[in-house]
Amino acid sequence: MNADSNEGAPPPALAEGRWLWRRTYVFATTGGAWLLLDRLIAATPPDAAPRLAQCLMALLALTLVLYLVAPTAQQLIATLALLRPSRGGEDRP
Repeated sequence: MNADSNEGAPPPALAEGRWLWRRTYVFATTGGAWLLLDRLIAATPPDAAPRLAQCLMALLALTLVLYLVAPTAQQLIATLALLRPSRGGEDRP
């Protein structure tokens, strides 16, 4: 394979530019949630523990969905660009 065969091919997609801040935000939010959770559990009467456990499992599921499945900012921008109506009265294909 020679170098000329890649001419005209789009460059490989780059990783998300601000991945460090996304993970830092999640890490800090999770740390704060653990601190609040520790204080909440200490103040919860034993008969309310099952309901608290259900709520915590729902919160964990939401956190996992937002962290693992949520689109990146670049994906959101690309999606919004596709949804924005075209200018000049042109029809989209």
